[in-house]
Amino acid sequence: MKRSCSSNALAAIRVAGAFAAALVVFSDFCDAGKTSAFVRKDDKALDMPLDSDVFRVPNGYNAPQQVHITQGDHDGSAVIVSWVTPDEPGSSLVLYGAFVNNLTFSAKGKVHRYKFYNYTSGYIHHCTIRNLKYDSRYYYAVGVGHALRMFWFTTPPKVGPDVPYTFGLIGDLGQSFDSNRTLTHYELNMHKGKTMLFVGDLSYADNYPNHDNVRWDTWGRFTERSAAYQPWIWTAGNHEIDFVPEIGETEPFKPYKNRYHVPYKASGSTSPFWYSIKRASAYIIVLASYSAYGKYTPQYKWLEAELPKVNRSETSWLIVLMHSPWYNSYNYHYMEGETMRVMYEPWFVKYKVDVVFAGHVHAYERSERISNVAYNIVNMECNPVPDQSAPVYITIGDGGNQEGLATNMTQPQPKYSAFREASFGHAIFDVKNRTHAYYAWHRNQDGYAVEADSMWFYNRFWQPMDESSASV
Repeated sequence: MKRSCSSNALAAIRVAGAFAAALVVFSDFCDAGKTSAFVRKDDKALDMPLDSDVFRVPNGYNAPQQVHITQGDHDGSAVIVSWVTPDEPGSSLVLYGAFVNNLTFSAKGKVHRYKFYNYTSGYIHHCTIRNLKYDSRYYYAVGVGHALRMFWFTTPPKVGPDVPYTFGLIGDLGQSFDSNRTLTHYELNMHKGKTMLFVGDLSYADNYPNHDNVRWDTWGRFTERSAAYQPWIWTAGNHEIDFVPEIGETEPFKPYKNRYHVPYKASGSTSPFWYSIKRASAYIIVLASYSAYGKYTPQYKWLEAELPKVNRSETSWLIVLMHSPWYNSYNYHYMEGETMRVMYEPWFVKYKVDVVFAGHVHAYERSERISNVAYNIVNMECNPVPDQSAPVYITIGDGGNQEGLATNMTQPQPKYSAFREASFGHAIFDVKNRTHAYYAWHRNQDGYAVEADSMWFYNRFWQPMDESSASV
């Protein structure tokens, strides 16, 4: 049930205005969720040295490196293959086929370079392979003419409402020893993710002097062991902005845009920072926390037109990815997502988004199904309330980056917060059919099969039941 604001909250509204009121109300929410008793040592994560095995340059002259793939169209029948050749452009050809010894098909991509301050990139290749068969294993090779390297991927099943599919989730990864533990933990999880939903903050190159872009190269080699074999669906975070006018770098997101291509045009987007894809039984919308999102901006107009296109009889699950969380009970990045929440939350409720995944806060948190759409500053309805048409909000910015964990939580724990813990880890979202999906979060300190937090999701469109009693 809704509660009226306290007199203290009303005073805050009158004195400090809407923003301060929101701060008071959110912190005044009663304790209801669970804060994990697990306490991880509160130390900064240490970055792996440049000579670490995980950053090893592949053998051979001009050998392709930093190989990664992502979805290449809207429906999952295309793949974008990206890689870097260090010495010369070489060939932008991708050879591919259904058999490892018979790569009968080829596709030609494009190559380019970029400069950032005193750094010049290698030769960056992007090639889109189209008209692939669904639910099929393909082998592919890059580096034609020099040091050929071979990889493989599996296309998703054809889009359909009851198609089972498993997604992995990581955010704020970086390249520390803890980052390596997170990626290893994900790779060894017995419930194998088939596609990675990555919620932003990739290399953390901007934490080095002059945004050292060599750290973009090391990160690309570090993640190749996963990203070359399964699509990573990219979301831009604040550490991808790379806006440094003091050294003459005034083009935001330059390294990210050059290195990580996405199929944004396929969903009618005008920018690679917000776009959508369909994969198996899921419709995935990627939003940009650090691009303009106010009324009449391109992102606003795109999302306004995009949500009505989602056909839940075709893609039963509606998933949103962003970087900055809207609901957060840590004393880090608190309320940073509030203005975006005010703009878009009514749409999320109207169109029954199932789950929103975010990063940014270097910890883990899962919310109850709540909304705060009624709040308009003067109506006193300023508490988030249970709302079975609203998404579950999950913050998973705990990939392992060098900045360490966010351990300072608001007390008491807000009612909207179902579970929270300051620990590094990854998650799995396992769609079973149109009505049910199983979600689990795995912290690095546990065995590969251990679930530190989990819940069964009931689909908001097909079976909108109250899941709070099903939460573990």
